[in-house]
Amino acid sequence: MTVCWLESLTDDSLPLAGSKITRLAELARAGLTVPTGFVVTTHAFKTHLAGTGLAQALDAEIARIKDPHDIAVLTEHANHIQHLFDLHSLDSTLATAITEAYEELCDRRTALALPVAVRSSATGEDASDASFAGQFETYLGLTGAAQVIDGVRRCWASLFTPRALGYRRERGLSHHDSPMAVGVLELVNARASGVAFSIHPVTGKRDRIVVESSWGWGEAIVQGLVTPDHFEIDKSDGRVLRREINSKTVVSTFDYQHGRVVEAPMPARLRERASLDDEQLAAIVTAVKQIEDHYDYPVDVEWVLDQQRRAGEPITIVQARPETVQVTTAKATPQWDVLSAANKYVFNKK
Repeated sequence: MTVCWLESLTDDSLPLAGSKITRLAELARAGLTVPTGFVVTTHAFKTHLAGTGLAQALDAEIARIKDPHDIAVLTEHANHIQHLFDLHSLDSTLATAITEAYEELCDRRTALALPVAVRSSATGEDASDASFAGQFETYLGLTGAAQVIDGVRRCWASLFTPRALGYRRERGLSHHDSPMAVGVLELVNARASGVAFSIHPVTGKRDRIVVESSWGWGEAIVQGLVTPDHFEIDKSDGRVLRREINSKTVVSTFDYQHGRVVEAPMPARLRERASLDDEQLAAIVTAVKQIEDHYDYPVDVEWVLDQQRRAGEPITIVQARPETVQVTTAKATPQWDVLSAANKYVFNKK
């Protein structure tokens, strides 16, 4: 099976859909709001490698890596692998399956060329014993089947970035153990987006929820162009214990003329304004508590506030995963990992 819709996935779908997309489908079954979409499965990935001869070429290239700490050497190998992926197009059967799924997604959302997020979802990603969080790629704002197919291929290639190559080599892991699935999800029209933690990510306090947010999508935060607003909420009664509103001079927004996500100057009147009001903050807190209760462990959650959302409606969840806290007494603020806020998602490196 090369393409599966999120609603068809089950708890047993991880080997087929990867950690990120399987977890997203699980959240949907638990009653959370998530983007509509489908996944190009690990079966498609493995079929592509075998059918093009890439499988043998990759094994040979990776075997030549001697020092997993030499970034120059890793970059050279990664660039060569990227070139190999560029040389091999998807076969017509797989390309047709992706095209038809994308067209159906457009029909479901009543759109001629729906902007989507194309997101990596490796089977070993976000594992508690070997976190690959933020090591693989996400591409925002792709439109049309040709761009989606190219995004899938680039996500596959991101399994072999310098960082990922070194990480696996150092730990004696193989890419065969974590094949890459790729999610194709509607791109939520983001008014604001961010990350939320069900445990304080610095102190480890479990009595509060920490939320960070900014206007638009999360790329401006990921790229260090803005400092997000910061909120700390009492988990038991919902009181806002800390509220830091920062100057947000840049916004990640969708350029409909050119069909891509871009960074644009934020209007001066909005730069100092809070990106979330109390009702929106409460909706995020409700979702985070529901997700933590579902998994029964602390989580970090990536969310998007849809432009069309009305008060009282749920927030859209784009990723959730276990939160590993490094407790420190030093003053610090949570940092987005490359979803990680996006590239944690909100869609890019995160």
